[in-house]
Amino acid sequence: MAYHSLLGFKKEPFSTSPDPEFFYLTREHDMALTNILIELRLKRGLTVIFGDIGTGKTTLSRKLVQELRSRGDMIFHMILNPSFDSEEQFLTSLVRNFNVDYVPQSAPTMSAILDLRDAMEKFLIQKSVEERQTIILIIDEAQKLNLTTLEVLRVLLNFETNEYKLIQLVLLGQLELYPKIVNMPNFLDRISFKYTLNPLSPQETKEMIDFRIRKAGYNSSMDLFSNEAISAIYNYSRGYPRSVTMLCHRLLKELVIQNKRIVDQAIVREVIEKERQAGWERNQIIQGPAFQRIQDIS
Repeated sequence: MAYHSLLGFKKEPFSTSPDPEFFYLTREHDMALTNILIELRLKRGLTVIFGDIGTGKTTLSRKLVQELRSRGDMIFHMILNPSFDSEEQFLTSLVRNFNVDYVPQSAPTMSAILDLRDAMEKFLIQKSVEERQTIILIIDEAQKLNLTTLEVLRVLLNFETNEYKLIQLVLLGQLELYPKIVNMPNFLDRISFKYTLNPLSPQETKEMIDFRIRKAGYNSSMDLFSNEAISAIYNYSRGYPRSVTMLCHRLLKELVIQNKRIVDQAIVREVIEKERQAGWERNQIIQGPAFQRIQDIS
């Protein structure tokens, strides 16, 4: 039997899968999501969300997709790994995933690239102008975009009416994305909204833990994590949501193994020490610049 069933959960509370139902909206995440939706409604063109590894960008993108699915006038596609070798490869991907009417040529040529651009422009005019749909391209892991693909995105943003852009772009990337776009003034100037996600505060860490266990079906009046344990979790993770989630998953398993009823500071220290001894310190547990060793949590 899974540990979460033994503890009274209906679902696993600390899965690392980006399930939007388990996404705790901090003030920053809520602000980012709200502004993204406003920008999309106004068809302003380009939104960029920055964040260090593990700050919740991917889960934010899934929450955005969940919101878009509930709206009938939006056509969207999400790219999870934007590592494209050429302009033609990227444009072919867009044409295929947006179901654009296009007959590919037999060999890659400059003519093929121009045909792909023309097909995308006709598609955007038909859907955005004639059918009044909002066409959205969401790119996760946007720091992987090369300069060629960024230039293609810039060209796509040139497709516009007098009032709005024909395609809406949402880029979510690590901080390495910033120097790339800074060196492209014509791209940087097109950003309508940009925002940087930061790690959680101590209070938000506590709220996130409580939110996820309640969402998973825990309904006991007894706290599952002591305040001292939560402080230790925060000090070790420095508030990075992914790190908090991974650590809490292992803490609950340890709780079952030790047949205890509450995660206290001693259990947190034990788990962290085990991981340290097992060599987990090499950016596998805590990812980001704020890694803390066990002696820092006391």
